[in-house]
Amino acid sequence: MLLQIRIVVSFLFLVLLLTVSPLLAAETRDPGSHFFDETWGDLVEELETARAEAKKGILIFFELDECPFCHRMKRSVLNQPEVQKYFREHFRIFIIDIEGDVEMVDFQGNATTQKDFAFKANRVRATPVMVFYDLDGKEVMRYTGATSGVEEFLWLGEFIAEAHYKTLRFTKYKRQKARAARQTQ
Repeated sequence: MLLQIRIVVSFLFLVLLLTVSPLLAAETRDPGSHFFDETWGDLVEELETARAEAKKGILIFFELDECPFCHRMKRSVLNQPEVQKYFREHFRIFIIDIEGDVEMVDFQGNATTQKDFAFKANRVRATPVMVFYDLDGKEVMRYTGATSGVEEFLWLGEFIAEAHYKTLRFTKYKRQKARAARQTQ
């Protein structure tokens, strides 16, 4: 009987450990307050701020409220402290609702809405779309869809921050990074 009690207690302890340890190990933070920057919607002013803060550019995350891939990015990638730290260090980051009627000012100083900025100015039809702009407001890269995970998203940030986009395509850069990661294992 004592042996059976020990087995049950050991089993319950193992179940508790397996349930709680991932929660303790994986600290996540709300992307709304830790990944995205607050904005008044004036991208001309945001470019000035990005220059003053010595950022590499601006990242705009185009989303749709009902988009499951947008939600997946927020739940599994954009909520990670390492992602938040890296991207906030190198970019000003904003979210645009592709159906939004919120007024804003585009990179050329023209008044528009989020919806028109997404559809007319940036041809965004599916979400998520992540567009990186240089400090002059020119698009340098567009990534459509959710990344495979944290690692690929960090590689995307490095690809832009380190200006690899000037000489490589992201697919080639990603293959190089994956190969290097396998060799160090």
